[in-house]
Amino acid sequence: MSDYVIRATAAEGQIRAFAAVTRELVETARKKHDTSPVVTAALGRLLTSAAILGTQLKGEEDKLTLKIKGDGPAGAIYAVANSHGEVKGFAENPQVLLHARPDGKLDVGGAIGKGELTIIRDLGLKEPYVGTCELVSGEIAQDLTYYFAVSEQTPSSVSLGVLMNKNNTVAQAGGFMLQLMPGTTDEIAAKLEERILAAPSVTVWLNEGLTPEEILNRLLEDMGLEILEKTEVRFHCGCSREKMEDVLIGLGRHELLDLMVLQETVEVHCDFCNSYYRFSRSELKEIFKRHYRSGDKTTT
Repeated sequence: MSDYVIRATAAEGQIRAFAAVTRELVETARKKHDTSPVVTAALGRLLTSAAILGTQLKGEEDKLTLKIKGDGPAGAIYAVANSHGEVKGFAENPQVLLHARPDGKLDVGGAIGKGELTIIRDLGLKEPYVGTCELVSGEIAQDLTYYFAVSEQTPSSVSLGVLMNKNNTVAQAGGFMLQLMPGTTDEIAAKLEERILAAPSVTVWLNEGLTPEEILNRLLEDMGLEILEKTEVRFHCGCSREKMEDVLIGLGRHELLDLMVLQETVEVHCDFCNSYYRFSRSELKEIFKRHYRSGDKTTT
């Protein structure tokens, strides 16, 4: 089954709902970055949340960035999504080894530590929308729940999960998000809260073979669930040799000249997909001539 996110409403528009299955997305990220199990879980949760929130983007060039910056050993973790279901991300320190929590689960909160969650929505306006809040647990789902309550005044419930196989590959990954819209009655709010408290972890449902549609049916049974949209999601970076040339040009005229003189080969690394692009001295000279052609007075 390919990864996808569904967007839905319930209770005559009083509830906005999302659910996702992201096993292939998270497993691809694990392979590309060679992440340890606890970092796979942390990055996987952030990628899943980016996939869910990315379905709210409408413009062709719209982009959403999630950043978790804690004082734990994992360092900063990033996830980026666009309106086409393309998601990418990385962890600053992919190989973190921690003992499991007393309940046997991966200690994602310990890997992340204390710090901040930042959400950036670039909607093609003059300035992107940036929202930040402190991390309340480092477990990511709770932090996003807190973020929506504090930064966007939207009562929400977020559940994210990554289940690992014994060989450290990804067995299951996904999540859901439920939000109360303005004007929601106390009766609906109480009923939804009861359902959420009674629900198991999302990986339990995914491991039972439930689809995102079936997960929302479990949560919103007899509340008039209406599926609005299904969006396939996948790991996709979009970097290219041409874009890496732009990175080299961005270093500036003098820095590029220094590289041409001092190094036989220059290697440019993409953090998001862990790809390397190598440029020989002769290629650097061609890039320099194309950009700093006769009469170009650009300096740094």
